[in-house]
Amino acid sequence: MANMRCDTEIKLSLVVPVFNEVKMIDLFVGKVSDELKRDPLINFEIVFVNDGSTDETLECLIKCQREDPRIKIVDLSRNFGKEAALTAGLQLASGEVVVPIDVDLQDPPELIHEMIARWRDGYEVVLGRRIDRNSDSLAKRTSANWFYRVHNKLANIRLPENVGDFRLMDRVVIEALKQLPESRRFMKGLFAWVGFRTTYIDYVRPERVAGSSKFNSWKLWNLALEGITSFSTVPLRIWTYIGLAISLTSFVFAVYVLFKILIYGVDVPGYASLMVAVTFLGGLQLIGIGVIGEYLGRTYIESKQRPVFLVRHIYEGLNNKWI
Repeated sequence: MANMRCDTEIKLSLVVPVFNEVKMIDLFVGKVSDELKRDPLINFEIVFVNDGSTDETLECLIKCQREDPRIKIVDLSRNFGKEAALTAGLQLASGEVVVPIDVDLQDPPELIHEMIARWRDGYEVVLGRRIDRNSDSLAKRTSANWFYRVHNKLANIRLPENVGDFRLMDRVVIEALKQLPESRRFMKGLFAWVGFRTTYIDYVRPERVAGSSKFNSWKLWNLALEGITSFSTVPLRIWTYIGLAISLTSFVFAVYVLFKILIYGVDVPGYASLMVAVTFLGGLQLIGIGVIGEYLGRTYIESKQRPVFLVRHIYEGLNNKWI
């Protein structure tokens, strides 16, 4: 496989989800184009997925496409979220190899050359792994570390730590991803689930050039829940053991109370201890119902079989497509 890939022209697709990123479009296109033009064997396209932007992002993309026909624009009908936008880009990318990359230039485009070199060596997936996250806040770094630890303890599919969406994937990997039917998608988990021969490239993630991140703490928390409930049923099993432990504890306590009454006489229990017991057990029950609800909600949404995204318009070169 590696020998067949050497010294041959390849078609590369960059998949770039964007939401209100008008400040970054020109900077990104200029940086990426200058970088990829260095290798005459790379025939590339840039697939922008406009995820329902409310600023002038779409207008800016159309302007860039008029200047560079290698740009393809997928305009979604509304904001479906990054996971759905990334799915749309992967489905519509036509390259022999595909690289999802963020528009904020925190994923260095210059690493793509090294990724292609690893691909020519025979790897089907080349991951970009961050070895320094000082560009992130302390809270984000800490929460990310805990997420990977918890997820990899609970889930059967292990996520590579400090690896985002920035990676190179062979066409065979893309075709495998396109076979996965779920509508609630946690892409990092799906990338890990399909497998294939994988290697890493380490890099230091720079600061964002312009604009601001669209992910806040609440969205990151929901994404973490999505990841854990997508690839593990351990949270459900945990409540079985919690219920067993509480039942055993209550049985031991009942024996203790019975023994105390038989030996020392009837003891009138206190109101405070009764309220603590009731509220504690009530809280545990509500948490358990909430965990079950997370899984039941996923099943309910999947049963509707709605599409992951809807495309309003595809702008492709000089020929635009209506979908």
